[in-house]
Amino acid sequence: MSVVPVRLTIRAAGDGDIAAITAIYNHLVRHSTAVWDDVEVDEADRAQWVAARHGDGFPVLVAIDAGGALVGYASYGVWRARSGYRHTVEHSVHVREDRRGAGIGAALLQALIDHARAQGLHAMVGGIEAGNLPSIALHRKLGFASVGHLPEVGTKFGRWLDLVFMRITLGEHAAPD
Repeated sequence: MSVVPVRLTIRAAGDGDIAAITAIYNHLVRHSTAVWDDVEVDEADRAQWVAARHGDGFPVLVAIDAGGALVGYASYGVWRARSGYRHTVEHSVHVREDRRGAGIGAALLQALIDHARAQGLHAMVGGIEAGNLPSIALHRKLGFASVGHLPEVGTKFGRWLDLVFMRITLGEHAAPD
């Protein structure tokens, strides 16, 4: 079981979480380079995203604080569409702006790692904007290693963005199928 900050519950996302997930996502669209999108989404979009993840057998987890507020969410899904990548997933973790730095992201990421290990997956990848030093440090703390740096592959807010890839091996496995 993963270590969770005191007074924080991590559970599977449900229909009642869609509004809060949408609000966190749209805040990132407007104010952050954590999401490389310029277009906000509506609740129907996020509900479809959650349903698609669940339909593909992937988790969408939410962090709920002691007051019952959703303060972050996380998921993983297909790394690449080709079958040769089937043992690797790519994750995302997003924490509400006013709750960052309190261990919520670490708890969500650890829960994703635990879930992926339980599914028998081999590797997890994260793509992080190179200037997001807190996220890079968090990933290192949880065992991820930097495996690539792609300069100027994205853009937002009128500037080029670099992408850092980080990876963790989820366990020792026999030769893949």
